[in-house]
Amino acid sequence: MLGLIISLIIIGLIAGALARLIIPGKQHMSILMTIVLGIIGSFVGGFLGFLIFQHDPMDGFFQPAGIIGSIIGAVIVLFLYTRFAGRGARR
Repeated sequence: MLGLIISLIIIGLIAGALARLIIPGKQHMSILMTIVLGIIGSFVGGFLGFLIFQHDPMDGFFQPAGIIGSIIGAVIVLFLYTRFAGRGARR
């Protein structure tokens, strides 16, 4: 169980950092928020992988993805975050 949590944190950090490098512009996020972005992106990537391939080895559509799926999911989440969350703060 501890190994799963540590691997989720490490994959989340890598995927979140790469997503922040891919999406242009400046994102005001801490390291903790980058990890959370990567973890959420991992689950989004797993869900999209299930929707596209209709195959799931764990018999559930809500699952963590691999590193490629995590990066794709984190890019999608960060793109949506930059488009919709920042609108209220701009003048």
